[in-house]
Amino acid sequence: MSDPAMTNPLALPPAVLADYQDWLKTIKQRIHATRMKMALAANGELISLYYEIGAQIVDRESHAQWGSGFINAFSRDLRQAFPEIGGFSSKNLRYCRAFFRFYCDPAIWQQAVAKLRDTPWAGSESQLSALLMEIPWGHNIQIFTKCHSLAEAGFYIKQTLELGWSRDVLALQFKSNLYARTGKAVTNFSRTLPLPQSDLAQQTLKDPYTFDFMSMTEPYNERDVERQLTQHITQFLLELGKGFAFIGRQYHLEIAGNDYYIDLLFYHVTLKCYVVVELKNRKFIPEYAGKLNFYLSAVDSLLKRNDDQPTIGLLLCRDKNNIEVEFALRDMNKPMGVSEYTLVEALPDNLKGALPTVEEIENDLQQLQAAEDHNGDGGRQ
Repeated sequence: MSDPAMTNPLALPPAVLADYQDWLKTIKQRIHATRMKMALAANGELISLYYEIGAQIVDRESHAQWGSGFINAFSRDLRQAFPEIGGFSSKNLRYCRAFFRFYCDPAIWQQAVAKLRDTPWAGSESQLSALLMEIPWGHNIQIFTKCHSLAEAGFYIKQTLELGWSRDVLALQFKSNLYARTGKAVTNFSRTLPLPQSDLAQQTLKDPYTFDFMSMTEPYNERDVERQLTQHITQFLLELGKGFAFIGRQYHLEIAGNDYYIDLLFYHVTLKCYVVVELKNRKFIPEYAGKLNFYLSAVDSLLKRNDDQPTIGLLLCRDKNNIEVEFALRDMNKPMGVSEYTLVEALPDNLKGALPTVEEIENDLQQLQAAEDHNGDGGRQ
């Protein structure tokens, strides 16, 4: 049991104590919010410093005659002057230079500085310029070294802030080329959903989906893929993207006395609708769209609430022809999209022994090189 004196050091009556505890909770929340703002402000000032250093380096390389090695000397002098401060290595100073070169449009940077200093700015906070200083330097390095445009950088910055990606998760999204895949599914959303729901739904889907977190051995079917996806549900939800809540696998529906089973059922908390996912371990054929349309009608009738948006369908196939998909979806009255998915296919056990190992390949190469050297020596004698 806790000591009453510890929980009520002022010996206050219960009603007064409750009032004090509510006030204390408010102050704690205010302190926590202030600490977060201080951390963001410190990060923003650091990013601003790195940008300014990068700008100075670019300027001096253009106008000063200090030679190609001046960054190394500059790094040494800064570290001697500020031994307690990190970030002045030659490598990081070159990152500063690359950072400036990537975002060297003065208008972009002025807007970012305006937000940092809480000065009025008429632009939207969702724009790239308003977000530059809100992510850590390590994330920034990944973005400006791997992105090919400001639009791509803005996409990854916003996703990082909205989803709280760690540096490792950000690297994983770059590896899977998320920017190029987002919003690329073939859909009929523009015809079956009102604005802005149709645009939001389109950006929610990808093509292709990359399930490289699981390995399948032939032969396998849709049920095997479903099972693996649900066993790796954390990675699966990360690949699906923000807002997906998993409802169930082989979700049962009874219609006219018959049993039907949806492969995977989700609810999207941002779109406020159910999402039916059907998996096909083969190339798309038009009949798949008809079955998916049937499931969407069933979910709308049996599960959808009055305040829910229309249910969306996603058909995942191993391969598809986009023109064929567009024809199949053209007259469907339910919102649906079709995407491909990829996964890692492992060799069957009976074939693994038939292929050479890395060591065997290296030994063969060494023997081949030795034979070539011997022949070459013989030719010179």
